[in-house]
Amino acid sequence: MKQALILIASILILTVLSIPFAEADVAFVPGDGTIDVTINGSPVTTYRYGPDLAKPILYPVFTPQGVRVTRAWPLEEVEGESTDHPHHTGMFFTVDEVNGNRFWGNTKGLPHIRHVETSAMKAGKNKGVLSVVHQWIGAVGTTLLEERRIMTFIPGADGYAVDFNITLTAVDTTVVFGDTKEGMFAIRVAPWLREQDGNGHYYSARGGTSAAEIWGRRSEWVALEGAKDGCIAGVAILNHPSSINYPTYWHARNYGLFSANPLGQAAFQNGTGNDNPVPFNLTLDKGESALFRFMLIIYDGPKTPEDMGKRFSDYRNRQ
Repeated sequence: MKQALILIASILILTVLSIPFAEADVAFVPGDGTIDVTINGSPVTTYRYGPDLAKPILYPVFTPQGVRVTRAWPLEEVEGESTDHPHHTGMFFTVDEVNGNRFWGNTKGLPHIRHVETSAMKAGKNKGVLSVVHQWIGAVGTTLLEERRIMTFIPGADGYAVDFNITLTAVDTTVVFGDTKEGMFAIRVAPWLREQDGNGHYYSARGGTSAAEIWGRRSEWVALEGAKDGCIAGVAILNHPSSINYPTYWHARNYGLFSANPLGQAAFQNGTGNDNPVPFNLTLDKGESALFRFMLIIYDGPKTPEDMGKRFSDYRNRQ
């Protein structure tokens, strides 16, 4: 039944007439384990949580023209889609090696990230704010981290942005994050948007033009763009200077994983040929916090590196 409802919602979204989002109302529609996000009455994504998910996610994610940019599996079965990496679900935030706990690769049971409360849900003209609280619960049932996440939805003339302000705080003990490539702020994209067997192409602030040139390297932002049914669409992730270990490293793969990972420093340095990798080894003592700040941009129409550079300049100046 759940998959059928998701599929029906997807079909409805695809029938919506494209509306410029320069002047727009952002609204939230809560449900059972879901909060739908709409712009000018049209669904753009759904925040999902519950016992059947190893972590809260955004799924599906659509552009204003109704182009789905997220892979459907494992929440839905779509003919021709790959079924690798079942932990890559929609848009998500998690990482492995947290006091030895593998949050990234888990799909059920412990460890998991639990939605605790929705602390704010503020609809509005040209901006909507959704704030939530999560607990990162380890394999033995102990809460290691409290996550406070603020998601600010910002409509634009050719798409929309989501400004993520995420604070992780160690709860009752010291928490050590190992340097691993398996993280962190990520989206698993639809098959058409992949480099491998799709028509997507990456480009970055540092001049990278493929996953091979971007993986394991630092950059202030990275975009992934392609064409679907005659429509150009894309996804970009921007890293704010206030975020930890800025500019972030990138776990960008040609098969469809698009992830910013500031905590995988030694793993990425080793993977890109550095003979003397320097571990970052983020360590939070009880009560200490770390800030992770990213902007996700979902857009229609082609964008140049210069276009994205201007968006980053505006974002960099946001408080």
